[in-house]
Amino acid sequence: MAAGLAANGVPVISGLAAGIDTAALTAALTAGGRAVAVIGTGIDRVYPPQNAGLQEEIAAKGLVISQFLPGSPPAKASFPMRNAVMSGYALATVVVEAADRSGSRIQARLALQHGRHVFLMCSLLEHEWARDYAGRPGVTVVETADDVFAGLQRLASESTDLIWA
Repeated sequence: MAAGLAANGVPVISGLAAGIDTAALTAALTAGGRAVAVIGTGIDRVYPPQNAGLQEEIAAKGLVISQFLPGSPPAKASFPMRNAVMSGYALATVVVEAADRSGSRIQARLALQHGRHVFLMCSLLEHEWARDYAGRPGVTVVETADDVFAGLQRLASESTDLIWA
């Protein structure tokens, strides 16, 4: 998903957590796209430590954002706060995988609260929460990066204050 969007010039905005965040940001960079990492620590910290190289690469080629003071360590409460920044910064949120109790589900909820569009992969419809979200305004169920890209183009064309370059 991230590689397909990046190949179409869409910046990939994600946390820097291990797992899907790492995969999305790495795929965006590999595809020659723009990567934005929103971190849940101070800008001078790396969490998780195994993503130090990735954070450095994103800082050099893309953007690393933190709302926390320099030196702030990772804390349980900082990651949902980070998700709020991501949902406010991005035009839309794409949820590729999300268990019932996950940061991705929090991200989708926050995006809707912020008036941002949410794209849910059709595979998520196995979860009751995703089926509930799928029926809400501002949510589109998708199968491919092309589906998301078409939806983003529609959203961008409806926005009078968006510059997409």
